[in-house]
Amino acid sequence: MSAVGQLLRTWRDERRLSQLDLSARTGVSARHLSFVETGRSRPTPEMILRLAEELDVPLRQRNELLLAGGFAPAYPESDLDGPPLAVLLAGLRQVLAGHEPYPALLVDRHWTMVDGNNAVARLTRGCAPELLEPPVNVLRLALHPDGMAGRIENLAEWRTHVLHRLDRQAAATADPVLRELRSEVGGYPGGEIAARPDGLVVPLRYDGLSFFSITSVLGTPRDVTLAELAIEAFLPADADTAAALGG
Repeated sequence: MSAVGQLLRTWRDERRLSQLDLSARTGVSARHLSFVETGRSRPTPEMILRLAEELDVPLRQRNELLLAGGFAPAYPESDLDGPPLAVLLAGLRQVLAGHEPYPALLVDRHWTMVDGNNAVARLTRGCAPELLEPPVNVLRLALHPDGMAGRIENLAEWRTHVLHRLDRQAAATADPVLRELRSEVGGYPGGEIAARPDGLVVPLRYDGLSFFSITSVLGTPRDVTLAELAIEAFLPADADTAAALGG
């Protein structure tokens, strides 16, 4: 079995699709898919990208598929501090600043904080200094007993939400770092509930405040680094929180 064929089969299995299912979605015959997966046929870069698109493979892993097939990567990966991303990052930081007086932060694929607005300090006040040393992992900071966890009033509910989300992300990306992070933060105390929470959203009830969160990503990224950035923004879930933060 070829390297690219093995990877494609792994992604197909991850997405719980049969060769026949993928064939129907892409127009590539199931016989040819079988040949590609077993190494009897070498796929073109166009076919690799076509299959990757249908399998919803992240851009970073699409490049890995192309490299495994003997082709050059299709998507650039820019340095966060480099000139190509300067204008876009400046725009994202404007979004963070515009969200004040409510907390908002920019994170990468491993939940490392790239930047945050001034209101984030309201959430991190009192956390252990070592958890605030860059690079700051926001999930570790949130669920660690010496981080925010001690002041999260619905810790079991919020922890369950975070862990389920991390499970989905790790499955979608097949990223071993995320799986290690899941194992680590899942071992922190705090309990995990199975019942569905009441209400329309899972709130973060923290230090007398109540928030709901939204996640924003770029709609049409063609760069690996940009595709892996997300803004996590918190909004008041009740009038008391809005008033307390000056909203």
